[in-house]
Parts: sequence; C-alpha cells; structure tokens
Amino acid sequence: MSLGQQVAEHLPFLRRYARALTGSQSTGDRFVRATLEAALADEELKSSLNGGRIPLYRAFNAVWSSAFIDIAKEDAVVEGGEHELGAQNRLGAITPMNRQALLLTTLEEFSAAQAAQVMDLEPSEVEALAAEAVREIDKQQATSVLIIEDEPLISMQLEDLVTSLGHEICGTAATRTQALEVVADKKPGLVLADIQLADGSSGLDAVDDILAIDSVPVIFITAYPERLLTGDRPEPTYLVTKPFQEQTVKAAIGQALFFGSSRPLD
Repeated sequence: MSLGQQVAEHLPFLRRYARALTGSQSTGDRFVRATLEAALADEELKSSLNGGRIPLYRAFNAVWSSAFIDIAKEDAVVEGGEHELGAQNRLGAITPMNRQALLLTTLEEFSAAQAAQVMDLEPSEVEALAAEAVREIDKQQATSVLIIEDEPLISMQLEDLVTSLGHEICGTAATRTQALEVVADKKPGLVLADIQLADGSSGLDAVDDILAIDSVPVIFITAYPERLLTGDRPEPTYLVTKPFQEQTVKAAIGQALFFGSSRPLD
C-alpha cells in the first residue's frame, strides 16, 4: 500500500479526533491540513508516516501542541463568535492533555502504550491524564439529555450511563417525530442520536429539526462513522462508533458539554 493510501485510510478518523479535541469541524480540519502540509515539507516526517496510524496521530499532535492556542482563537472569532471563543479561552486556561489522553484511549481506541507514543509520554502518564479527564467529566454541570435511538437495549444502556454521570433524561425517541414531540415538551441540554431510526427516518434530520428550534450540543452514535466523514458537507463534531465503549461516550459527553451551550438542570 502506498503512503498516500495509508494516510487516506486513517484520515477520516484523524479528522474525527481533531474535531472532538478542538470542538470545531473547521478548526479540527485546519489542524489536519497543517499536519499534511508539514509532512509534505519535511521528508523525514513524511517518511515516518509509513508506520501507519500512530505516526500520523503523532505528527498531528506535534502541530496541534505547538500552535493550538493561536489558531483556535482565530477560528473561534471567525466561525463561532463569542460562544466558541469563550470555550476556547476555557480550554486555553487549562492544559488539555488530559482530554487528549482520554480521547486517544477511548474515541480512537489506542492502548495507553500507543497513546503514549502519540503524546511522547510514558503509558503511566497517559493513564493518569485520562483518569483526571474522567474526574473533570464527573464535575460537569448536570443537564437534561434527549436520547434518539431505536434499539431499546442500547437506549436503556445510554440512559443508565447518562444518569450515572448525574444528568437526567428529558426523553427518549425512536423516530424523528417522537424526537420533536419530546423537544416540544422540554428542551434538552444535550442530544445523543443514532442515524438510522425505527421508521426509516434519519437521526440527522431529527437533529436538524431540533437545532432549528434551539442550539444544543449533539453526539451522533453510529455503526458507520466513515459515511459521515467525507468532507462533502458539514459534519458532526462528536461521532461515536457502534458498538461503543461506555468510556468513549463519557469522553464525548465531556467534550460536548465543555464546548457546547448546555442547559443546566433547574
């Protein structure tokens, strides 16, 4: 397999990681593009990408770590206004390595040893950072959550997970219509949504309906994430692959509430 083919194979998932880390599709994609440009300008770095997924993420990490604050703030002003700039300022006020460690070992399913290679740390340091990120998630302000999922067992699993984090369930829905009925009664502070719903309707359309009413953080959960990572249209910032690990969903919730404008419980 050529170097170009190797990079192309992993690129959709690097983009997913980048946007989850930065809280923005355009900012995340900008860092991915900067990583590829750096590789084209540096033969040694370019050659290292032959090693597969870990070197690619490691190259991204080097670019992100060195330029994060300046680029993120610049993009926040352009695309997200005061809301996203405020989120970026909060991220700049703390070292986000703990979230990086958690996302690498959950969303991207690297082992602690592999994540350590990406971050240039020891595995024990990665584990400690990820544990601290979990503690931060546990301190997130409680909000109400709408679950859009047509498989009852998965819906119940998500309900248990959400309530274990201190949030409440404002409703569950198996179709686009049911989701709108829930939102008409009580507006959620966070939405967890499947893509394919019970009556053939789309979770994407259901979320579009909800976002037309009010801004709310959304996490999509799907068995086919690559179908939404094409670069052809605005894409979900938070995208979890089925079958999912609970820690992965927790990490996504933490990031979504960190960057989002979630509505606190009364």
